[in-house]
Amino acid sequence: MTILITILIILVALEHLGIMALEIWGHPAQQARAFGMPLAFVQQPQARTALANQGIYNGMLGLVILSSWWLLAGTAQHITLALLLLFIVVVALFGSLTANRKIFWLQGCPALITLLLLLGWWL
Repeated sequence: MTILITILIILVALEHLGIMALEIWGHPAQQARAFGMPLAFVQQPQARTALANQGIYNGMLGLVILSSWWLLAGTAQHITLALLLLFIVVVALFGSLTANRKIFWLQGCPALITLLLLLGWWL
């Protein structure tokens, strides 16, 4: 795997771990600003629980990407990483259509670029 693709894969994984940290442990003012939500909404216990739940998904996604990069090799690694990156692109597209357009640009684009480079290198 090329150094560029490896760096991009690690950055995508770290991005999702960072999002997890913000969603689970971030201060409500940070969360409101980062996610474009009213502060009063983010301070509600139900919203805090929902953000933490979403944070676990993002964190686990980041960990699975790093684990796949580290523990797998060859075709298994490429297929697993391609599927995870595709998952991110689809979820970011859905999020940009339903919640905030920034989601695709901040999460989907890095994953899409990495996916296209990975597929171009692999195929």
